[in-house]
Amino acid sequence: MSRWITFSRRNAELPPFSCEFGRRHRVLDLPLIAWLTVIWVLLWSSLSWANVVTGVLVAVAVCLAFPLPRVDLGLRLHPWGIVLLAGYLLYDMYTSGVKVTRQIFVDHPHRAAVIAVPLRCRSDLMLAATAVAVSNVPGGSVVEVRRATATVFLHVLDADRPAVLDAARRSVWRLEALTVRAFGTSDEIARVAGPPPPMPRTGEGGADA
Repeated sequence: MSRWITFSRRNAELPPFSCEFGRRHRVLDLPLIAWLTVIWVLLWSSLSWANVVTGVLVAVAVCLAFPLPRVDLGLRLHPWGIVLLAGYLLYDMYTSGVKVTRQIFVDHPHRAAVIAVPLRCRSDLMLAATAVAVSNVPGGSVVEVRRATATVFLHVLDADRPAVLDAARRSVWRLEALTVRAFGTSDEIARVAGPPPPMPRTGEGGADA
């Protein structure tokens, strides 16, 4: 006798965090149901068991009435990877903030630049997630993401020495690896485990600001 309900962890063909039930093999996206339930509770402005249960029923009914195609966005949740990413971001924001503050009070002006940093992963989700992670760190901001070549263009405040530009590129690759290990697929994790793309020579792929 076949199972009446099957979760995605038992069926690799299903999108992550979903379930399939019934003879018609209807698929429900569990995170979407949870989000619709939250919206329902917020609309009623009252957290109660009745509102939560009603919200779940309404969310299931909406998903059944307006089914979405099976789309795998490539999002995976790796708890330990998320912890490592959050810890590194906190540490990097602190140290980078100290460096930026030190640059403000120095006597001589620093030379800024925009450098190109090729990434190893080419999925839209990982490109966007890496760009967001890099932009959250003081001292550098992503000014452009080129999807065709999986390249981010990073504005660096302190570009007086080639070693600083090389360190900025290595920092982006480190954040890419941590981001992929927190939210990426197994194929993407294997990709970032390899060496980074060839580092362009200083002055190539970037424009002085």
